[in-house]
Amino acid sequence: MKPFLTTCRLLRSLNRFSVKPSPLVSLSTSSYLCDQKKKSSYEAVDQAKYSRLVWSVLSRAPVQTLESLFEEDDVLYGPVGKRKAPGQEQRAGVPQNWFPIFNEERNMKPHTSVSSGPLKIPLQRNVIPSVTRILQQTMTPEQSFFLERWKQRMVLELGEDGFAEYTSNIFLQGKQFHEALESILSPQENLKGREEHLQCGYIKSVQHILKEISGVQALESAVKHEVLKYVGLMDCVAEYQGKLCLINWKTPEKTKLFIRNTYDNPLQVVAYMGAVNHDAHYSFQVQCGLIVVVYKDGSPAHPHFMDEELCSKYWAKWLLRLEEYAEKQKNQSIPKPV
Repeated sequence: MKPFLTTCRLLRSLNRFSVKPSPLVSLSTSSYLCDQKKKSSYEAVDQAKYSRLVWSVLSRAPVQTLESLFEEDDVLYGPVGKRKAPGQEQRAGVPQNWFPIFNEERNMKPHTSVSSGPLKIPLQRNVIPSVTRILQQTMTPEQSFFLERWKQRMVLELGEDGFAEYTSNIFLQGKQFHEALESILSPQENLKGREEHLQCGYIKSVQHILKEISGVQALESAVKHEVLKYVGLMDCVAEYQGKLCLINWKTPEKTKLFIRNTYDNPLQVVAYMGAVNHDAHYSFQVQCGLIVVVYKDGSPAHPHFMDEELCSKYWAKWLLRLEEYAEKQKNQSIPKPV
């Protein structure tokens, strides 16, 4: 009996530490197992917030330059044709009829006394073309294309009447700015008027340039080149950092950091320089140019100085434009065959 009891106790103790068989692992691809898969980090992103961010970035139109417009049109319409416009072959070469921009018979320094006031010769309207007209009539096909494209965009946005009002306001702002500058640079300017002008954004923009200007010789004065047959109305002739310059004020809506961004403005400057140096109304000679890009919001203006060498290069280009204009006028005067 005792051995039997001992055996029972042994079996009972073994049963206490028994190991139950584990269930077989299932290889099922049930939805339960798929739910256990690790989530991607992208799934945790706020999709609504992300969509708004993408839209805000893509909806901001970049500031367009002439180069970016070319690239855009290449994508939309293909590259611009390589065919040259009439007269464009001459533009890349040397002027056929050379005339110097500088006058060897003129003195470098003016004799006019500043105290007597700057020269202001009125512009006489006649059959001789203006510098502005010549440049407009000889724009490259690319310049004409983008100018017309810009106009069409503005008309679509503002309407015909709105665009007319917009251009009228731009012209009026430029006129008022030039009048304010003329008043400030004239010796007769009173302190009260000077304080009123300082409230203008354009004048604030150009303040650091005005500190470098002295010895004003001419303001809003007409010039005429008797030999090359063109006229114009220049903005200013004065000393800038000690050098006598023909100064051109520009009030664009976009920033012009480099002189290449001013398009035909350097040609306008050298055209006036060449006329001043050979116009009998002026006793001095100008050898440098200055384009001052002024901003309505009061941001510091950008001065683009043109030394004698740079002026000579642009003068050659201006002579080519003159020849191109003369050729166009000649072709228009020839009667077409019936």
